[in-house]
Amino acid sequence: MGKVRLLVLGVCWVAIFFMVNSCRINYSFTGTNLAADVKTFSVQYFPNRARLVNPNLSQKFTEDLRDKLLRQTSLQEVDEGGDLEFSGYIDRYEIRPMAIQKDDIAAQNRLTIAINVKYVNNREHEVDFERSFSGFEDYDSQASFDAVEEELIESIIEKLTEDIFNATIANW
Repeated sequence: MGKVRLLVLGVCWVAIFFMVNSCRINYSFTGTNLAADVKTFSVQYFPNRARLVNPNLSQKFTEDLRDKLLRQTSLQEVDEGGDLEFSGYIDRYEIRPMAIQKDDIAAQNRLTIAINVKYVNNREHEVDFERSFSGFEDYDSQASFDAVEEELIESIIEKLTEDIFNATIANW
């Protein structure tokens, strides 16, 4: 009777061992959803083709996109020909009045930035795309645009890089 109990207990432990080892869940704390063979990325300079040009916007956006990819993935950056390739241009940089009050005076203005992005996944070409991403921030029309421009750009670029990251790396 003792040997049967020992045998049943041994079989149970073996069964538990195989069940635990066969049930694996992969977690990604960065939210990435990349194939195992994707190792590199390249980000080309995003020139400013908007009618209104901020001289620092192209460099700022390009660097912030690179930084986001380096911080939130384990991918290595290469100058060109990465497994994932990002290119495009700044399509729009504009200020428009918002929240018109009496006497046709705007209470707020809106800065909008639109980026045209071409994404090429050299490991899975069926997910390649070219599309526009846009973001905006409103600010008080009484404030000087020069005084708030840098802060607005920082906020908009943060949103844009997050949207691009989610559309490409995270596949959202």
